[in-house]
Amino acid sequence: MPRKRRLSRIFHDQITTSQRQRTGALRRFSVVAAFPESADVPAPSASDARAQAGAGDADVIYAGELEIRLEEGLVLATGQALMLSVREFQLLAAMARRQGAIITREELYTTVWGGPLRAGDRSVDVYVSKLRSKLEHALPDRRFIHTHPGFGYRFQPQLSRNVHMESTGPR
Repeated sequence: MPRKRRLSRIFHDQITTSQRQRTGALRRFSVVAAFPESADVPAPSASDARAQAGAGDADVIYAGELEIRLEEGLVLATGQALMLSVREFQLLAAMARRQGAIITREELYTTVWGGPLRAGDRSVDVYVSKLRSKLEHALPDRRFIHTHPGFGYRFQPQLSRNVHMESTGPR
């Protein structure tokens, strides 16, 4: 077994053991998204996704080909797990919960970091940039995070400008 995989398995076993000792039951942690073996999670079929969405499952948010499993701390892009930091995941979840709405940097900072945004703090912008890069790498034909200068950010899946230009041709 490769060293990385062995270490992640040891880390996983330590977490699940301590979780069982404290609660008597096993609960999934957000770190599952960081394990290499979680990258081959099978994609749900379209009927499974519709059934879950119809069941009012508030623990899963669907945005185009993106599936955000809130309880598991897992994000799937066309069935493949994305490697996100805890902050990136929290930021994505905060934006996805208000899909289509413009959210100010102050609101995002308060929601994700748990305090007021200090003057000159660019944490939100840095993490949005990292998250945007990872989402665009996973789904290059889609844009999820849209910047509204002076207002904030909007989370909404749309075809990327490049794909749209290729399909409609130059103006």
